[in-house]
Amino acid sequence: MPTGLVALLDDISVIARAAASSLDDVSAAAAKAGSKAAGVVIDDAAVTPSYVTEFTPDRELPVIARIAKGSLFNKLVILLPIALLLSALLPVAITPLLMMGGLYLCFEGAEKVLEKLGGAKHGETLEDKPTDVTAFENERVSGAIRTDLILSAEIMAIALAEVSGEGIVQQGIILAVVGIAITVAVYGAVGLIVKMDDIGLHLSKKPSALARSFGHFLLRAMPVLLVLLATVGTAAMLWVGGGIILHGLEELGVHGPAGLAHAAQHAVEVATGPVGGVLGWLTYAVASAIVGLVLGSIVAVGVHLVAKARGKL
Repeated sequence: MPTGLVALLDDISVIARAAASSLDDVSAAAAKAGSKAAGVVIDDAAVTPSYVTEFTPDRELPVIARIAKGSLFNKLVILLPIALLLSALLPVAITPLLMMGGLYLCFEGAEKVLEKLGGAKHGETLEDKPTDVTAFENERVSGAIRTDLILSAEIMAIALAEVSGEGIVQQGIILAVVGIAITVAVYGAVGLIVKMDDIGLHLSKKPSALARSFGHFLLRAMPVLLVLLATVGTAAMLWVGGGIILHGLEELGVHGPAGLAHAAQHAVEVATGPVGGVLGWLTYAVASAIVGLVLGSIVAVGVHLVAKARGKL
């Protein structure tokens, strides 16, 4: 075989091995970045069902599909380019922008709490028999996509922090992989959750006693699960939003609020021994949620006062 061809084949094999190694590095970095964002992913999965549980069964999956498409658009078209540009040109702006998003989450969560406590409701629900069901669906989808934008921004920021040492192209690929994988995981799980009653009804008609028993269990569990998810979803908005604010203040040099929350977390971890990790995390989450509720309530009251004043004009 001519030596030139041998050399060419050797070069191709070297390039192929380098490409394979690069792909391995990207997949490993994406897995690491995605795992760091797992907490926000759980919050996202808890928040989203509240946007689709009031629809008729035939509209649940189409609504989830619309929200999932909006989520992919958020991550890949809006946030990915912005993240890469900010990382390269203006990294100091990332923290303030995340804090603004965190404050929006606090507002959303606090408004839900105020409504539960007897405050005025804002926006229609299906119990109110909306006059335009299509407009109601569009409004609900838009609200879900707005909330997803904030949670997705936090996910992408966490992932970006994990791969900041990579080249700009690898950063883009890793963030895209993380964004797609998380969207599929979250909205796949949400789809299973909201269709759990249909699955239960189907199983309850099977000839197998075991299948019928499990089907009846799913049917009984569904209302409880939805209430639990609605509660967790509201709490998630508050603790994620409050946590973003605390972390952002710490990044900007204001260590006091986050220091108090971390001190409480550490004290609980030391005092509770084997379960200290879980209870310590819960303590910090509660502290973050309190911060989120206070700040969100202030914003919510302000927004409602401005809206009321405009209504009088």
